[in-house]
Amino acid sequence: MANRGGDILLVDDSPSDVELVIHALQHDGPATSIRVAEDGQEALDYVFCRCNYQARSLADRPSVILLDLKMPKVDGLGVLKEIRADERTRAIPVVIFTSSKELQDLIAAYKLGANAFVQKPVDFEQFRRTIKEIGTFWLDKNEPPPVEVFASDSTANA
Repeated sequence: MANRGGDILLVDDSPSDVELVIHALQHDGPATSIRVAEDGQEALDYVFCRCNYQARSLADRPSVILLDLKMPKVDGLGVLKEIRADERTRAIPVVIFTSSKELQDLIAAYKLGANAFVQKPVDFEQFRRTIKEIGTFWLDKNEPPPVEVFASDSTANA
């Protein structure tokens, strides 16, 4: 499949991790645009076109969401739960990208519908390679769901 690129919603409250992800994707990964949400509430507002994002169209979905678990306001599991509960967003791929090594986090993420669970590598080069691989898979290799999978209400701002 040709390099399609796409949009990534990166949800992470760690400025250093955000910087590393952006650097890895812009220099090593597929062509993409990256939107950053610094907490779970901002991520939900973006996805559901609320508050500062109400001018956005719900039809303009991210190709993939990279979601940290431990965040202020709404944690990653709460974000995942809300995304999966709505027909309009249910099929958006969500990759948990976290430093958590807790088995209960892994189990909870998959029970709530995560598409993947990846622990953040501590080593810089491994972190960079991991992000490149995630980007390559979800933006170049994975075939996204057709628009018809989402509810027909693609213009509503919930």
